[in-house]
Amino acid sequence: MTIRPLSSPIAHAALYLAAALLMAVAPVQAERILFVGNSFTFGAGSPVRSFHPELVRDLNREGIGGVPALFRTFATEMGLDWEVSLETSPGKDLAWHLANRRAELTGAWDVVVLQDHSTLDPAHPGDPTAHVRDSAAMAALFKAGNPAARILLETTWPRADLTYPPRGRWAGKPIRAMADDLARANALALLNSRQLTGTIPVGQAWLRAMDSGLADPNPYDGVAFGKIDLWTWDHYHASAAGYYLAALTIFGRVTGLDPRTLGPRERAADELGFNPATTTALQRIAAETLAAADGPASKEAACARRSLATC
Repeated sequence: MTIRPLSSPIAHAALYLAAALLMAVAPVQAERILFVGNSFTFGAGSPVRSFHPELVRDLNREGIGGVPALFRTFATEMGLDWEVSLETSPGKDLAWHLANRRAELTGAWDVVVLQDHSTLDPAHPGDPTAHVRDSAAMAALFKAGNPAARILLETTWPRADLTYPPRGRWAGKPIRAMADDLARANALALLNSRQLTGTIPVGQAWLRAMDSGLADPNPYDGVAFGKIDLWTWDHYHASAAGYYLAALTIFGRVTGLDPRTLGPRERAADELGFNPATTTALQRIAAETLAAADGPASKEAACARRSLATC
């Protein structure tokens, strides 16, 4: 099947109007996905935050589009019928959502994407204890609503602001150290709860983009010519490109489709102002990351073969 891009503003508007109308009268067979997270999900620090909020249901009624709206755009382009909802709040961990948004979260979701605090535990950065506990509690809640629900943990990106400045939690370590800690925490969560389905290797996609020369690994010494910055101005949240790579990785994991099939003229990338070559490169990175994460060398797969105590 050939995916033909819509190049005119009128055609783009028609696409989003059609998607919004479909959401309003979503048929019974539409798959329901819920994104639970914080600013890393709603796109803080970039135009992704306000990207087509009409495409999604913001359960907190704050007018957020974010990464969920990118996911919905990809799905529509691929002819997939998804009803996309989100429940997000800045700086919060999973425990906060459980304590304060249980009513909004309760339902028969087909897929749930869980994104915890960027440091796992705000009071004890890098400690996976609360993350492991709260991921299991979240899984139990969603399985009660739909025993067949797929519940996925997003492994988020490493933070430059906690790595390169001298007082950061991961100061003096390679940029991948934080990403490895987050991946290990998700592996522990999977070992602890059989109700969790798997992980989404967003942080590993960022590392692959850096290792391949597409993205600059250290924004504190300037962004090298020809490379992109996956972080926004605060070196903490993502840039539009960083969120786009996250959304591609999530889309590929959830749907099983190769992100490269979206093509160089993918509509969200076009609206965000990406060079088609950059769009193609980000899609390739997401596809390669997902292929590697399914292999025996992945962090999660390696931990899954060990005990919880030794992982």
